[in-house]
Amino acid sequence: MHLALSNHGLRNSGGIERYALTLVRGLHARGIKPVFAAKAFDQSLPEYGWVDPVPVRMTGVPGKLRDFWFDRRLRSLKRQGGWAPLIACNQTGAADIAICGSNHPAYLEAMGQHPGRIDRWKIALERDHLTNARLIVAHSRGLAQQVQQHYGVAPGKIEVLYPPIDGDRFSTVPDARRMQLREGLGLPHDRAVFLLASTGHRRKGLDLLLDFFQTTRLPVMLAVAGRPIDAQGPNLRYLGYRTDIEDVFRAVDFSAMASRYEPFGLVGIESVLCGTPVLVADNVGCAEVLKASAGLPFSLGQPASLGDAVGRALDLWKAEAHRLDRPLDHLRYDPSVAVHLDALLHWASDW
Repeated sequence: MHLALSNHGLRNSGGIERYALTLVRGLHARGIKPVFAAKAFDQSLPEYGWVDPVPVRMTGVPGKLRDFWFDRRLRSLKRQGGWAPLIACNQTGAADIAICGSNHPAYLEAMGQHPGRIDRWKIALERDHLTNARLIVAHSRGLAQQVQQHYGVAPGKIEVLYPPIDGDRFSTVPDARRMQLREGLGLPHDRAVFLLASTGHRRKGLDLLLDFFQTTRLPVMLAVAGRPIDAQGPNLRYLGYRTDIEDVFRAVDFSAMASRYEPFGLVGIESVLCGTPVLVADNVGCAEVLKASAGLPFSLGQPASLGDAVGRALDLWKAEAHRLDRPLDHLRYDPSVAVHLDALLHWASDW
């Protein structure tokens, strides 16, 4: 077996980048050094030394064509290097094991968008990624259904495997430390604070949350970490971009997930592992694995249900009964890296 991974980057960035880094750390703990092909590498990360890096240069390639050039180069590099299997986190027809963390047609539907030329190219590339692979690993049951619906893939080719979370980084801390973190962020003690972690505000439903939090008289606050927001108000606080998001999860009272499209949503599980329950729309993928004690559901199609969910959360906060002291007891799957890698390496052993 000549194990290889591919992704757009080996770096701290979005959810799929965090997933790829987690795989590298888990493989390193087992003494496995995979090939890693990417457009960009953050050489300051320790994970860079735990892989055999294969950079794919993008110099001179127009931005809209880079994914397609990357796919073409991966096909060639795989043949030349004898990689088997290639576990691909990005869309590529070179994948042996295709990681499915999103679905472009389902995204367009959820966002109310009609496919343009670039979208059609992306869908064609995603189709190659899913149909050429010998195995598809879907990060939620909802994603598995979307793969079948939009690409006609046989169910027997798809395995649902929820993504792992770094349990060392995302964990609970004593109450005294929580209060220090809260004070450091300047968050009030007399309001229940809900966190939205977002770099894409429309998809993440910031407007839906603002409609409620900017008008309510309840003792609540919405804190936003990530991309700047174009809004102000007494119930609103912008925390900036955060590299210490685990400490933000620990400091707030609840996380909020109101995404129009969220095929899984790592932040939901990361929040729970930090002891913080989640206000979660019922279309969000990670709602599949949140027990009632950790997830306060509402429906995007029923605007009043958001206020109802906030009300239930506020009751728990007032009773000081909202913190999750034993986070794993509130999940329907084991999010450990070891369990996830056991499954992936079992499938990879076929090669």
